[in-house]
Amino acid sequence: MAEKILRVRVGILPREEYKARTLAIARGQYRPRRGEPKVWFESLRSMAQVLSAENQELLRIIAEQKPQSLKELEAATGRRSSNLSRTLKTLARYGIVDMVRVDRSVKPVVKATEFHVSFGLNLSPRPAA
Repeated sequence: MAEKILRVRVGILPREEYKARTLAIARGQYRPRRGEPKVWFESLRSMAQVLSAENQELLRIIAEQKPQSLKELEAATGRRSSNLSRTLKTLARYGIVDMVRVDRSVKPVVKATEFHVSFGLNLSPRPAA
């Protein structure tokens, strides 16, 4: 059976602009439009670090093998638990995985398997040099 593709829109927005956007949403001054990114990165570099080839492979393993615990994931990937834990926390912070408590263990669940990236040039006026 083919795995369900979980698409997520990813945006690139400098930290200050993201902060201003978030505050405008909180104040009710801006309402995100349908289709806008749900996951935001500060730069292409930060996105590339989080969605590195190694982390994409980790996401693939989780999606395909559906490990029931971090111990199972550790065995499936050969990665140490401290490394896995740190990586999964980062992926969870961006909304790419969920860490679901099941009894006494934590089960990683992939929330995104396909990424659509949106970004543009910041053309706001800049002071003359």
